[in-house]
Amino acid sequence: MRSKTAIYAFFDIFFVSLIFTFFLYIKAEPFHNILGKYIYSFLLFLGLWLIVSIASNKYNFYKAEKLQSVISQILLGNILVLGLATTLIYLIRIDYYSRMVVFGTIATATVVELFWFVLLYYLHTATVEPTEVLEPKTSKRRSFLKNGLIARRAEARKPGLKSREEAILVEIDQKAFEFIFNYAKIDSPNTLVVSTTSRFNIETQLRSSFESIVNLKRINDIRYVNKFFESVNTRLPKGGIYIDFVETKNLRKRRILRKYPPLLNYVAYMVDFIIKRLFPKFSATKGLYFFLTRGQNRVFTKAEVYGRLYSCGFEIVEEKYISGHLFFIARKATEPYYPKNPTYGPFIKLERIGYKGKIIKVYKLRTMHPYAEYLQEYIYKTQGLQEGGKFKSDFRISNLGRFLRIFWLDELPMLINLIKGDLKIIGVRPLSRHYFSLYSEELQQRRKNYKPGLIPPFYADNPKTLQEIMDSELRYMDAYDKHPFFTDFKYFFRAFYNIVFRRYRSK
Repeated sequence: MRSKTAIYAFFDIFFVSLIFTFFLYIKAEPFHNILGKYIYSFLLFLGLWLIVSIASNKYNFYKAEKLQSVISQILLGNILVLGLATTLIYLIRIDYYSRMVVFGTIATATVVELFWFVLLYYLHTATVEPTEVLEPKTSKRRSFLKNGLIARRAEARKPGLKSREEAILVEIDQKAFEFIFNYAKIDSPNTLVVSTTSRFNIETQLRSSFESIVNLKRINDIRYVNKFFESVNTRLPKGGIYIDFVETKNLRKRRILRKYPPLLNYVAYMVDFIIKRLFPKFSATKGLYFFLTRGQNRVFTKAEVYGRLYSCGFEIVEEKYISGHLFFIARKATEPYYPKNPTYGPFIKLERIGYKGKIIKVYKLRTMHPYAEYLQEYIYKTQGLQEGGKFKSDFRISNLGRFLRIFWLDELPMLINLIKGDLKIIGVRPLSRHYFSLYSEELQQRRKNYKPGLIPPFYADNPKTLQEIMDSELRYMDAYDKHPFFTDFKYFFRAFYNIVFRRYRSK
């Protein structure tokens, strides 16, 4: 297989070189000028083309299950080459490169590749294998054969003889099966076992309700994830179990870095990150991404998957990492929330309890992964609070988010709330419903009489525990009742001193 990939890579580079030379010829460049003027920058371009092509898995097109995957690999890889090449031209300031040569080479090479690779793909898939040979297509099926079930599978070719256990082991390995078996009665008619990415196969079941629903397809390949979760929710009673699995962003990164040799593995990860993680987040590329991929092989963080589950009425009961995937047991707790405007972009509005108990929308820059706001109760139960009242080991926070929090850049949009009158400069912290519920009832009622602030008493007193935080706010409110202006003035400068000179930081 590697020799075949190398041959395809060689011919691809050969065609790209011919196309590049052709466009230089159109510009009426003499051959000696081409060698002296373009050779080094062209070799750099070829190296970039080869690295991105390998990282995007373009030369392994014959392994793809669908033609659409082949086209996606070619288009997304070449779009990335175009962006990187254009960036290098401007950074290195190669003024003699015309746009016609660069864009023309990439565009023409893309057309040639589409024709060539698609034709070769059809030739590969047109091969008819003998019916007696049953080659497993995935490593999971190979593990199924290794488990000593070959004879049972041969008998199961007859209609009605394959057990549900055998059918499941074709899709997942033994460890995953044992994990699922502990929570779901596999052989019970009250357990629905499916291997699907479409909610159609959930909604069209003849039975209206099941005790457990087990899906053997990973969440990364489900196009409309929330709709799928909502469909599962409607088919379960309260307390019903839903089991599925996902390859998280961290697991995906680990797999890619192990798959390729050093240096090349980070290039491959960068290409994968840009295409699979960034493209879906920008309106200019989101439509193209979903058109080419149909939402398959998406990249999800653990926080986003769990947040989506909680927003759809589930709570996490158990989780386990098995064979490079995160398997989870979710229990139906409520009906889905059906969020109308779930926050996904960098600029978010969070519901907080304001003056007189009114719910206000607090503007911030995103520091957490999408849907993380639904996980406050889960984080509190599983992690608890650390010093300063924040959640311990909060995996909801992104790497960029940690940087933004250090310098309070995430809170700059809250100036909009200050202008609107929802907040004042100094005041009690605007709390979420869950964090508000952790306060004593007496303090909850009293807090409603005060407008929240941009700078809470926390930065003046530096409390360590939740009880100390509540005591700090009580002292502020007592002082504010006596001398409103002087109290805010004093707390402002105490907070300013602690932040600037003692380097108090948000975590």
